[in-house]
Amino acid sequence: MRITEARVVVTCPGRNFVTLKIVTEDGVTGVGDATLNGRELAVAAYLDDHVVPLLAGRDASRIEDTWQYLYRGAYWRRGPVTMTAIAAVDTALWDIKGKVAGLPVYQLLGGRSREGVTVYGHANAEDVDGVLDEVAHYSGLGYRAVRVQTGVPGLASTYGVGGDRMFYEPADAAVPTENVWSTSRYLQHVPTVFRRVREEFGPRLRLLHDAHHRLTPIEAARLGSSLEPYDLTWIEDPVPAELQSGYRLIRQHTTTPVAVGEVFNSVWDCKQLIEEQLVDYIRATVVHAGGITHLRRIFDHAALHDVRSGSHGATDLSPVCMAAALQLDISIPNFGLQEYMRHTPETDAVFPHTYRYEGGYLHPSQEPGLGVDIDEERAAAFPYRPAQLPVNRLEDGTVHHW
Repeated sequence: MRITEARVVVTCPGRNFVTLKIVTEDGVTGVGDATLNGRELAVAAYLDDHVVPLLAGRDASRIEDTWQYLYRGAYWRRGPVTMTAIAAVDTALWDIKGKVAGLPVYQLLGGRSREGVTVYGHANAEDVDGVLDEVAHYSGLGYRAVRVQTGVPGLASTYGVGGDRMFYEPADAAVPTENVWSTSRYLQHVPTVFRRVREEFGPRLRLLHDAHHRLTPIEAARLGSSLEPYDLTWIEDPVPAELQSGYRLIRQHTTTPVAVGEVFNSVWDCKQLIEEQLVDYIRATVVHAGGITHLRRIFDHAALHDVRSGSHGATDLSPVCMAAALQLDISIPNFGLQEYMRHTPETDAVFPHTYRYEGGYLHPSQEPGLGVDIDEERAAAFPYRPAQLPVNRLEDGTVHHW
């Protein structure tokens, strides 16, 4: 079953996506997500110039061998561009293998470990009253877990709070917009938000919050400690991921669980955090961590240390990535949560899929393969549009983590 063609499709049905489609000599096709938010064309070029020319004639059934060939054979290993490109190939090959076997991919990964994939939605608003309305909205849709983000008094804008609450997309301009940040204002405000949410919705709803890499370890420890009365499921990305030793200090000062990893590209990025049990959830994704093959390795390693999955699932991960993530989520023993930001109707039309949401759970497709495709004719109607993520500055003008 030789590969005869691989083509890269770039489309922008509301935001930019990069997709790899692989075709075999038998006419079987597979798709893989290759989207890297704000750097989409870098991955498209890597695929077109360095990966696609290597695929013609390869045996599509040799997924592991192809993964090693693209990883070890490139010499320049890891990094978001390389690993996103490898992920696209790997995911597409798993899609093909499932179709040839006549089974959804999760059956090839060992079958179900649960009946459904628990997901969390994003409740965000400029003020506390607004966010209470949003939490009520998601609760009404059946969500069992909700991430809570609000504007911070005195700041013009805040990460996680957008104009469209259902389809929040931070990459909003060809030249990055600039935000202003104050850690002290933030630390004073966040506990008051969660106090109100708990008073309104009680103890059963699982609550999460994203600090988005903006704190120092001691600031993160203070935040975790102040949120302990409100029983959060996790604080996400409290400090920059490069500062892994800082998680030891956080652990010393708070029992609030910690989630990290949406910017991780390999098991080496999270090895220390897992082995020292410095985090509770790993948020790496199929598209940015080398595909189903390598993300399964990360989750297997995490399982040995009682660390659970909590994969990233923002709108810059296409339905192709979500379909693949669900196949993995349903099968692994140490699943925790899956982020679920709904895509726009235009995106869903470009990427027809058969995974579904019901009562707080996503259910993976039962079709052979991943159960997702790209409508290339529709995709062509949405040309690429330059869009970058914002840049963050402190109140005195210093560039800070966004």
